[in-house]
Amino acid sequence: MSTDRKLIDPERVAAAVDGLGDRAVIDEWAQRFSVVADPSRLALLVSIHYAREISVTDLAAATGMTDTAVSQALRLLRAHGLVTPQRTGRVVRYRLADATVHELIHRVRPHAKQPANDT
Repeated sequence: MSTDRKLIDPERVAAAVDGLGDRAVIDEWAQRFSVVADPSRLALLVSIHYAREISVTDLAAATGMTDTAVSQALRLLRAHGLVTPQRTGRVVRYRLADATVHELIHRVRPHAKQPANDT
């Protein structure tokens, strides 16, 4: 915190600085949000959230996208740590990567019916 500036409320400035924490974390989340800013990718995340676990073909049917477009978007979502694959035999299903992503979807669709066994 710079002492060269005249502050109106130093305690609030200190709280804001503490809240920012590690700049690398802010940068990481900015990247993740830029990925989610695309409506198609956001639709995939919302669909995955409510399905809990879903294959590329089923995601394509749910969102009206092609399998190729879904696969391409999932690669990007996976690279940014938003989804993870789960293989069962020959079928790969995708799920949200962590509780933080899960909570974000709750904020996007706060009044939608919650998935079974909500965590």
